[in-house]
Amino acid sequence: MSKPYQPTAEDLAKAEQRRLKREQAKNNPAPVVALVDDERARIQPREWVDVSPDSVSAKGQNVRVMTWNLLAQTLVRRELFPTSDCLKAGQREHMIYREILSHDADVCCLQEVDRTEKLFPVLEKAGYAWVYAVGPGKKHGCLIAFRKSLYECVRQRVVTYDDQEIREDGDERARRGSSFRTKNIGSLVALRRASAADDGLIVATTHLFWHPAQAAILLREVARFREDGPEPERRWPAVIAGDFNFCPDESGYALLVGDALLPAQKQSLEKSYVVHATIDPSVATNGAPPAEEEEEGAEAGGSDPDRVIVNTRPAQPSDGLLTTTELERLFRRSGKVTSAYDAGQKRVPGIAESGLTFGGRVSVPEGHHGGFEPIYTSYTHYWQSVLDYIFILDPPGRAVSVVRLAKPHNKEVFGEGLPRKGVCGSDHISLAADLHWPTP
Repeated sequence: MSKPYQPTAEDLAKAEQRRLKREQAKNNPAPVVALVDDERARIQPREWVDVSPDSVSAKGQNVRVMTWNLLAQTLVRRELFPTSDCLKAGQREHMIYREILSHDADVCCLQEVDRTEKLFPVLEKAGYAWVYAVGPGKKHGCLIAFRKSLYECVRQRVVTYDDQEIREDGDERARRGSSFRTKNIGSLVALRRASAADDGLIVATTHLFWHPAQAAILLREVARFREDGPEPERRWPAVIAGDFNFCPDESGYALLVGDALLPAQKQSLEKSYVVHATIDPSVATNGAPPAEEEEEGAEAGGSDPDRVIVNTRPAQPSDGLLTTTELERLFRRSGKVTSAYDAGQKRVPGIAESGLTFGGRVSVPEGHHGGFEPIYTSYTHYWQSVLDYIFILDPPGRAVSVVRLAKPHNKEVFGEGLPRKGVCGSDHISLAADLHWPTP
C-alpha cells in the first residue's frame, strides 16, 4: 500500500508563492494600456468613412455607438470553427479588449458577454460604467457600457421575451403566443447627458432568436420604456443595437424598417408556424441539443440550426402565434427604425461598387431597404452573413444624422474564417457609428 503524499517544504513554498501571485494579480489588475498594447491584442485596423460631417454641431447630441457580439467562450466548439487559429480564451481576450476600446465609443452594446471578471476591470479603467443582464439560466449576457463622464444611467429594464404577452385576449398560452422558449432578453437603459440634464439617450441591446416576433416585442418595449419616463425622456432618441439573427433580405428586417413584405418573406413566415417542445413538452423529441444550444450554437455544417425546425408540431389557433397580419400590425404600432449603416453608406459615393455592401452580393428589390448594410457582420468557415445592426428609433421632430461609420472590412481579410489571430477575436465583426440629433 502506497503512502499518502506529503508535500515537502519546497512544495509548500512554491504553493505559497503561487497563491501570493494570484492575490497580487487580483488586487492589482493590469492597466488598460498593458491589456491592449500587446502582440496578442493585434487586430485588423479599422478605417472610418465620413457620411455627413457638416451635420456635426455643438448644439444637440453627438454620440459614438458601437455594437459587437463577442462570441461567448461557453459557446465555443472546435467543430463549429474548424479553421480558426484562436479559440482559447487566452488567445482571444486581448483582441476583444482592443476591438472594444479601439472604437473609442461613448456607448458600447455587447452581446454574448461572459468572463466578466476579466472584462469589467478593462471597462472600469477605460472610464466606462455598465449595465449587465443575463437571461434565465444562461451563462452569458448583454452589456451596455457608457462613458461615466458623459452619461448617467437613470432607468433600466430587462425584457424577457418568453414572458411577454402579444395580445390581450385568450388564456395565458394564447396571450404569449410562444413558438420556442429561447431564454433571450433585451436590456434597456435611459442615459441622461451630463452636460444637458433634459437630454439623453435610450439604449437597447439584445441577441434575438431569428423569428421576427421577438424583434416586434423589443421595438414595442423600447417605445413603451421611452414613453414611461418623465417628460424630457420622451423626447430622447433611442438606439437599438445588437445581434438580430436575421439578414437584410428577411422578414424581420423588412418589418423593422417599415418595408412591405415580399411573397418569399411571407412564405418563410408561414413555414415557421410551429410549436417547439420547449413550449409543449408533449412534442416528441429526437435527442437534439438543449434550447440554448439550438438557438445560439452557431450555424455549423453549412446550415443554420436557428432555421432547422425540429422537435416541433404544427401550431393550432389556440397556441396564439401571431399571424402575418397581426405581426405587421404589431410592428406598425411602435414606429419604424432607421439603420445607421443602410442610411449612412447609401450617401457614400462609390460604395455600391466597392464590394463592401450587402447589396453588392445579394439582390435587394428597388424601393426596399438593406442593400447598404455591411457585406458581412459574421464570417466563419461554415457561414457568412449579416446579422448585426445599429437601429435608431427617432422621437418626433428629432431626425438622426449619420455622421461617420466604421468602414466594413473587405472579406479577404477574414481568411479561412473568424475568429483569427491578428484580425478579430470573435466570429462577428463590430459596427460603430457617429450619430447626431438636433436639440429637442
